[in-house]
Amino acid sequence: MSDILENSESQKRQYIDAETVFAELRRLRQEAAQFRGGMMWREISGHRYLIRTSVKGAHKSLGPESEATNRIFQAFSQRKAALAERLASIEKTFEEQRRLNRALRVGRVPPLVVNVLNILDKAGLSEHFTVVGTHALYAYESACGVRFVPRAMATRDIDLLFDTRKHLAFFSRMKESDVSLLGLLRKADKSFERLEDQKETARNATGFEIDVIRRVAKDGDPHPLRMSDDEDEDEDEDEDDIWAVQASTGERNLSSPRFSQMVVATNGEMTLMNTMHPLDFVDVKLALANYANRDPLKRSKDALQAELVATLVRDYMPQYARL
Repeated sequence: MSDILENSESQKRQYIDAETVFAELRRLRQEAAQFRGGMMWREISGHRYLIRTSVKGAHKSLGPESEATNRIFQAFSQRKAALAERLASIEKTFEEQRRLNRALRVGRVPPLVVNVLNILDKAGLSEHFTVVGTHALYAYESACGVRFVPRAMATRDIDLLFDTRKHLAFFSRMKESDVSLLGLLRKADKSFERLEDQKETARNATGFEIDVIRRVAKDGDPHPLRMSDDEDEDEDEDEDDIWAVQASTGERNLSSPRFSQMVVATNGEMTLMNTMHPLDFVDVKLALANYANRDPLKRSKDALQAELVATLVRDYMPQYARL
């Protein structure tokens, strides 16, 4: 099909190499996160105690000095040092892969999208969001070593589906981050602002929008849903909060098996994109294309995207075909 173009062999090889390095870097960073803070010995009432410290300065006693606590201290110190050394090495290799990605034009994703997904991942929030809509195409084409024609891809917004089933864990993590969701987005681009007439939307200075959507409320879902905890918030801070909007396709998207794939930005940066099973994407797009009140231009694009992804499953990803 002329609407699907094969990447060059050099681009495919580079993607595979970069993906291997990316996966190892991500694994090491996740392990290193468990060793944030430190351990130290402290004299208390004439006895030495092993103290675990957090990055925010909290202290927790692990018990008085003994063979057991000495082993804990040694194991912690040795593993933390080893991880720091491995991370320094892999980060250097990762930077080399990023430059090669850019030189060989492996990436297709707007850098801002990759930055946003990386910010969410670093904050431990990526599991709470699923990329739905047009931007999911980047994950599918990356998995197959192809690229779609530009007319199937052009978009100035990205939809992030929030998993309301895990809202308590999300709010707990947000408290640890000590920043609002909009504050996190501003780490990717400081010009993001919430729209007053569309509280689910953040728009930056160039007009790029991020929409936070959710399923229609059910099973005790909080509603309405502000993307930060209600506690310890004042009215001024409320003005900057993003509120997730209910979407008719939210439940279908949320119930779909997750499809996770490394995607690459045009500047070579990499991130993991979590989206939906490709055939569920096809079903949703076909349904949208048949909505009577759907914008005609969007209907034709929906139908094209459904056709392209269905072709990928048939010709490149038969493991995702349904019997």
